[in-house]
This record gives sequence, C-alpha cells and structure tokens, in this order.
Amino acid sequence: MTDSLFLQENFITGIPLSRLTSFITRAVTTTPELASTWVTAELSDVRIAGGHCYMELIEKNETGQTIAKLRATIWQSTFVRLRQKFYNAVGHDITTGIKVLIRGSVSHHSVFGLSFNITDIDPSYTMGDLERLRREIYIRLKKEGVVILNREKHLCEAPQRIAVISAEGAAGYGDFMNHLMNNNEGFVFYPFLFPCSMQGDRISSSIRGALQLIESTIDLWDCVVIIRGGGSTTDLNGFDDYELARAVATFPLPVIVGIGHERDRNILDEIAHTSLKTPTAVAGFFIDRLRISYDNILAKAEKVRQFANDIITGEQQRLATISGSLPLLVENRIVKNHTKLTGIAELISSLAKGVISRNNQKVNDLLDRMINVKNILIVNENKKINSLETLCSVLDPHNTLKRGYSITRIDGKAVTDSSLIKKGMKLSTTLNKGEIVSEVI
Repeated sequence: MTDSLFLQENFITGIPLSRLTSFITRAVTTTPELASTWVTAELSDVRIAGGHCYMELIEKNETGQTIAKLRATIWQSTFVRLRQKFYNAVGHDITTGIKVLIRGSVSHHSVFGLSFNITDIDPSYTMGDLERLRREIYIRLKKEGVVILNREKHLCEAPQRIAVISAEGAAGYGDFMNHLMNNNEGFVFYPFLFPCSMQGDRISSSIRGALQLIESTIDLWDCVVIIRGGGSTTDLNGFDDYELARAVATFPLPVIVGIGHERDRNILDEIAHTSLKTPTAVAGFFIDRLRISYDNILAKAEKVRQFANDIITGEQQRLATISGSLPLLVENRIVKNHTKLTGIAELISSLAKGVISRNNQKVNDLLDRMINVKNILIVNENKKINSLETLCSVLDPHNTLKRGYSITRIDGKAVTDSSLIKKGMKLSTTLNKGEIVSEVI
C-alpha cells in the first residue's frame, strides 16, 4: 500500500502524528531537489552556541514583508571552514541581515521539524557590486592610514552637546529626539540639527557640507551624530561613498552613526567612532553614557562621604581618648612642673645665699678698705690742717704787729700804695697795741 493510499484509507479514522512526521521525513529524504541544493536567502537571528551556528533563512518581497522562512544550521565541523572562507572574502562575519547563496540539504525531524543543513557558501553573492565597492573603499582608507582615526578620538565621559546630522522632519530624527529628550532619568542634552539630504545622490555632498559647518564651530560640540531611519538598499547606497567615508574618518570630533535598521550596514559603520543599529539606539547610547557618568559621580561622592565619615569617626575616637587621658595628663604635668618649680626654688635659694655671701664679703672688704682709706685721709687732712694752722699762725696780722709792723687803712681798706693817699684823707693805723688816726697834710 502506498503512502497516498494509506492516507486516503485513514482519512476518516486519522493517523498518529508520528506516522505523519515519518511520512514527511521520508518524503524529504527521497526528494532529490531537497538534497545538496543551492539556495538564496537573507540571514536572520544568527547565533553561535556550542561551536554550531544557528539561524533562520528568510525571503522578503518588495515591500519588506517576509514571505518564506526556514530554520538552518551550520554544524561545528563545517562552520569553522565556512566562517573563515566567508570572512576572507567579505571582510566580516556571518551575521544577521546579509543575503547569501548557500548550499545544503533539507532535513526533517519528528520533533524539531524542517531545517536546512548548510554545507557550503558562496561569498561572491553576498558581496555583490555594493559590497565590493564598500570593501574597496575600506581597503583604500586602510592604505591611507585613516581607517581607525575617528575610532581613536576621545569621547568625553558625559557628552551632552551633540551636533546632529539628519533630515529635518524624518521619522528617524524624531525617534532620536523623542528618546533623547524625554529620557526617564531626566538627563539634559543640547542637540542641534544640521539638516541634510539623507537619501539619493546628494547624501555624500550634503553630509560633508554639514561636517564643514560643524568643524567651523568645533568648540561648541562634544561629538557628531549621523542618523537616518531604515529604508531600501537603494536608498542607503549613497552612504557607501569614499569622500564621505574619508571625511568621517578624519573628522576631529568623534562621529557616532545610526543609519537604517539592524540589518543595514554601510562603510560609515566600519570607520566611525561608534556604530549603532538605529537612531533610537544612538539616543540610548548617550543616555547610558550619562547614566554611567552619573553613577560614577554618585559612587565617588559616596566614597568621599564614607572617607569623611571614617575621618570623623577616627577623630572622634582620638578626641575621646585624649579627653579620657587629659585629667591624668594635666595632673602629671602639674606634679612634674611642681617638682620642677621646687627644684628651681631650691636652686634659687642656694644661688641667692651664695650671691649674698659673696656680696657680704665684698661689702666687708669695701668697708675695711673705706676705713683704711678714711684713716689715711684723716691723717693726711690732719697734717694739712696742722700745716695750715702753722701757716695761719705765721701769717696772722697780730703776730706781724707784735714784731713791730703796723697796718694803715683808708675807709677800712689796707693801704698798699702811697700814691693812693691824697691830701686831707684820714688814715687809721693799727699797731700791736692801740690805733692811731691821722690826717694827710
């Protein structure tokens, strides 16, 4: 009985699910078109676990709607080789959002369902014309030594002054501003829009013009942001431009980009300081950075507070120790100083007695010397007095008068010059005995 007849015969009564999954497994296994076939698809939800690579293969229509999806796996034994092969050709890893041409076989498991086991990959399909152009730009910038210049620019810990390059009124710019300015933490930012054309052929020249304006006012900004919402691959082609990439790579301020959706990638993502998936992610990046800075400030403030508390506690303990020991220290100091003062008093008394004794001796010596000097002076003065008495006795007028001399006076004054005597003057002459009064004729 064939499987088709079996199904028909059991249509009314039904069949076990395991029998149905076995039938599907057998059908998959026996269908040549499902074994070792090449498939084009876009990768989604790529993840690596236990050395194996798991993903979903999807296909979208022109409007971006997913019209097909299939689980796929690259087993560890094959993944190492395919991963290296793909990276060597394309320049980046097997990731979500890339379109691939892969070879593999469809398998079915009764529990895990359908899956595609990948055995080979054609990197040239993924690269395509756009990817090859992007890689050529990257290689050229790398040879010029500028590919990592912007990545090496220092971004301040808390960037708030943000020069924004975007299309005015665009949804991506609106999402960025709404998420940035209405953040739950209440952080303040100062964004300023430099409006640009963000699609078509004018992308490069428009953004480069905005960069020139920003550079002319460079002291006003902490960094530059280039953002655009998602779009078709054709809309984003203008970002893969050598002149634009070089302007961003060599710009003196850090440049943060958020262009397109998660699946979109362009050359600016490779050379900018920071690359994020979406404009909203860029806003979240700034909020997170300020949150980290704010947390660091709080942590440092807490350290300062704790350090101050430790110092205060230590000083309080030290003061308590000093306060407890202060009475004893004062008492010891008083006893010590009292002993010291007693010693000084005794020393002063001893020194005073010695000084008094020595000065008494000096006074006694001086007294002895004064007595001796006095006696000598008295003797000498007595001799002088005796000599004077003798001289006075010799010179005494009475004694002279006794020897026969007389004294003539005019008006009580002794006459020593006869020419002074005039006629008619009265003279008084004193003799040893008696006095003669005469008139000059």
